[in-house]
Amino acid sequence: ARIMRRRNLGEKAAEVVQRLDAFPKFEESCQEKTSSGGTISILTFALIGLLVVSEFLYYSRLEYGYAYGVDADLDGTLTFNIDIVIAMSCDYIGADLLDLAGSTHYASEKLKLERTYFDLTESQMTWLRARRELMDKHEEWRSLQDDHMEKYASVHTPIPQRSNRDVPAGKEPDSCRIHGSMEIKKIAGNFHVTAGKAMQHPRGHAHLSAFIPRESFNFSHRINRLSFGYAAVGTFNPLDGELKVTEERNQMYQYYLQIVPTRFYFVNGKNHSANQYSVTERARVISHASGSHGVAGVFMKYDLSSLTVQITQSRRPVWVFLVRLCGIIGGVFATSGLIHSLVGFVLDLIFCRRSSLPLTLTDQKGGSLSETSTPVSTPASTPTPSTDSGTAFQ
Repeated sequence: ARIMRRRNLGEKAAEVVQRLDAFPKFEESCQEKTSSGGTISILTFALIGLLVVSEFLYYSRLEYGYAYGVDADLDGTLTFNIDIVIAMSCDYIGADLLDLAGSTHYASEKLKLERTYFDLTESQMTWLRARRELMDKHEEWRSLQDDHMEKYASVHTPIPQRSNRDVPAGKEPDSCRIHGSMEIKKIAGNFHVTAGKAMQHPRGHAHLSAFIPRESFNFSHRINRLSFGYAAVGTFNPLDGELKVTEERNQMYQYYLQIVPTRFYFVNGKNHSANQYSVTERARVISHASGSHGVAGVFMKYDLSSLTVQITQSRRPVWVFLVRLCGIIGGVFATSGLIHSLVGFVLDLIFCRRSSLPLTLTDQKGGSLSETSTPVSTPASTPTPSTDSGTAFQ
């Protein structure tokens, strides 16, 4: 008896669960397959495949989170990297770096000065155009975006060097290239290139420009590279590829740089420190007669921000990918079914495929109704039943 009761309870539970089935099944004889449905199915599967591939590519990309903090490393140093070409002879110019602490770094001691040509070769022009195009796009976006980090991971390609076959025949080098790196303190400073060699005296710092012929002054310049620290993925140096050409002898160029320390936290657990900077530039002609005082040359004044940018690299969770994948598949299936039903209904209305047929009673005992296309014939005359005069209907 107990076994029978348990069996009955199990059957009742199965019936209850069966009534809760939200996915009823239809027999094959009740299903109709059409060419339009097959076409919609093919398009649906193609769209699902395309969206799944797109979602997988989106999931495989890395995410970047941005945060701000206070730079606590005030006593450290950073590397100053420079590669600039001045359209003057190396014998006529002097370059050095001064900071607010009074330290002086002479380019002749820590940087390399070599004779070169100001005109660019074809490969160098291609490199310069690519750099300026990249910088223009970065100016349009105005921020570090994820596609910047992935697409321009190797933007720090140096300018191609001039080969022996690119050397102009019978022409002496007309410019001076100053390049190299040096360690500086993390305080504001000024790197400048002007006429005359630098000399230190008790009251400050001066350049012996009085002995340089005025007609040899030409501060047209090209900045191949200007950065602080080491290169990092996704960082941009706004002055890389900068080209300035002037016909004035007493031209003064000023660049004001704001350095922002940046720290990268990669998904593999490694950390990397770099420095980004923004720049504001100004150019004017020195004319003491008209009140424009100063010294002709190229001046780069920099200062460091007290804030630091923290960029964290991470991957998207797997459950997010699965949820989005289920949403794509279910949404496309549901939408395609609605579109198929709607298109079929509209076509039926346009081509009058639905005919209004009378419904007749085919099975009175079963009480079921069915459609028939055979019209019901009505006899021309209906016999009238005879009644007995002595019979009365109640």
